[in-house]
Amino acid sequence: MNQWRDKLIRFMTGRYGVDDLGKATLAGAIVLLVLAMLFRSSLLNLLALALIVYGYFRILSRNISARYEENQKYLRLRSRVLGGLKGQRTGADRTMKVFRCPTCGQKVRVPRGKGRISIHCPKCNTDFIKRT
Repeated sequence: MNQWRDKLIRFMTGRYGVDDLGKATLAGAIVLLVLAMLFRSSLLNLLALALIVYGYFRILSRNISARYEENQKYLRLRSRVLGGLKGQRTGADRTMKVFRCPTCGQKVRVPRGKGRISIHCPKCNTDFIKRT
């Protein structure tokens, strides 16, 4: 049992492995396979097979920098799409509000719910009044 594990570890050394894009690709292939079974479509089977081949190509690839860049593009696209759909605020967004300094444009975070307050810009030392 250990020799098979060691062989697998040696085989995967220097290869890219699984990332978010790889998981999404293989999940998309599973969805296409289920749809192909429901609709008895050979086109969907072919698309699913293409996604599986592409997913394993990425997992077994030795060109780590190219696969990393592909994953980063996917993550940016996913966050842009899902960020617009969620519309939810996270952590510090709920307790802090961000204003831009009218003089220099520096972003300044202040606590929410304090009413009208005077905000001091740390960059240009300008004071301005805003409602939180």
